Amino acid sequence: MRAGTQLPPLEIEITRTLIVAGAIASRDYQDVHHDAELARQKGSPDIFMNILTTNGLVGRYVTDHFGPAAVLRRVAIRLGAPNHPGDTMVLTGTVEEVDGDTATVRVVGANGIGRHVTGTVTVTVPNGDAG
Repeated sequence: MRAGTQLPPLEIEITRTLIVAGAIASRDYQDVHHDAELARQKGSPDIFMNILTTNGLVGRYVTDHFGPAAVLRRVAIRLGAPNHPGDTMVLTGTVEEVDGDTATVRVVGANGIGRHVTGTVTVTVPNGDAG
């Protein structure tokens, strides 16, 4: 692990199923995550992904890179442009800091209308084996 290391990008197709399944799995039953008509009535062009699904995808992106021994210590994200069905989110990451077996990774997830998610992930990798 070295500061400045860039993680390979990960493309995630944003499907209606992904959005609805993520909302159900995280027990987020807000209508804007599963009912397109009600989402439109509230000003959105369609349903959109919830923050808990995004949080899980960001965590997966980092642990996929650092391997099965990686432990997420902190995930701090902020949402921006919504993820709607039919779009693709591309996650990118850069190792900002390394302290022993712990790294801080800056993550950005962009879609067709802008940055969906930005933030940092702190991950511990026993023996610094990955990256």
